[in-house]
Amino acid sequence: MRRNAAASRFRTVLFIFLGIIGPVSLDAEVLNDSAHSQPWYESISINGFLSSAYLYNFNRPDSMKNEYRVFDVDDNSFKVDAFELVFQRPVNKSGDAGFRVDMVAGSSIPRVARSSGFDIGDFDFHQTFLCYIAPVGNGLRLDIGKFITTMGYEVIEGYDGYNYNYSHSFLFGYAIPYTHTGIKASYSFNQEISGMMMIVNGWDNSVDSNTSKSICGQVIVNPTTNMNVSVNYMFGPEKANNNSDNRQLFDFVGTYSFNASVTAGINGDYGVEQHSAGNGDDAVWLGAAVYCRVNLFSDFSLSLRAEQFEDRDGLRTKTAQKLRELTLTPEFRQSEHFIIRGDARIDTSDKNVFETEDQWKDTQTTLGINFIYTF
Repeated sequence: MRRNAAASRFRTVLFIFLGIIGPVSLDAEVLNDSAHSQPWYESISINGFLSSAYLYNFNRPDSMKNEYRVFDVDDNSFKVDAFELVFQRPVNKSGDAGFRVDMVAGSSIPRVARSSGFDIGDFDFHQTFLCYIAPVGNGLRLDIGKFITTMGYEVIEGYDGYNYNYSHSFLFGYAIPYTHTGIKASYSFNQEISGMMMIVNGWDNSVDSNTSKSICGQVIVNPTTNMNVSVNYMFGPEKANNNSDNRQLFDFVGTYSFNASVTAGINGDYGVEQHSAGNGDDAVWLGAAVYCRVNLFSDFSLSLRAEQFEDRDGLRTKTAQKLRELTLTPEFRQSEHFIIRGDARIDTSDKNVFETEDQWKDTQTTLGINFIYTF
């Protein structure tokens, strides 16, 4: 009954949204070019993403849960991680107005990445925003609504992007937010430098939990065609009903392609929140991850990730500890839209935090397989 009710609410929201967007898009077309206008629905693209997986934990945890994992949380279970549908009217030039809605259902991604205040049964809206390119300089893009964070090397996977590894890093799960709700302004100064500013409710809040807002800035530099560097900074109070204890996050991402076969990447994060440690001091977390991908054949790649995440005061993982992991992912691209990936991973900690059948230990080893289809 709960699933049927959730599906009904989902369809109702979709129909209402398309009903609203329809007349707005049509009016925009008429105003821009009445002689060559097209039906509003022809300007909307629909894309999809499906991810399914199986993961085995050699610790055999009694709870059948993998400790400190992000989306691959269930042990010894076949899962539909996510089925995503994306409706959007893209914007490309000054004066364009459009929207994007990412609707997701599944047993992994929607449950973990769902923002507080935006819960529709077993569904989630990863992104729901209006977009407009203002005729300022090279074009100032404005996004208003809910959107996936710009921080981190890894992404919440969807039709327009997936990561080198199936499992996600500790940095992705505990160092940075998933989504923001607010307003974002992006601008490309030239081919090498672009920037972004946003004012948002905070970390993963569709509805703010206090009366203050958080700010975030990003600078992206592409000094060469095979190198990309981005720096993010976020500041604001994130505790419920607390406007004074601010949280700061510094995020660095760099990628470099040596040639068509080898790509390397690095991600570093440093976070601090006022008066959040057990003794009332500031709580600190930090970490770094390195990535390497080698395309051995046109349809086969190997990806390696190594990282360390230090939660000095236990604010992010509920335990003061140092987490490390090493992940190897073979990837076979059966076609442009169908991908098969393996995932062999070893997690370690300086504390006994990984569950087994009858005790806790400082290591966790998993082996998984993942199937992806995009359209």
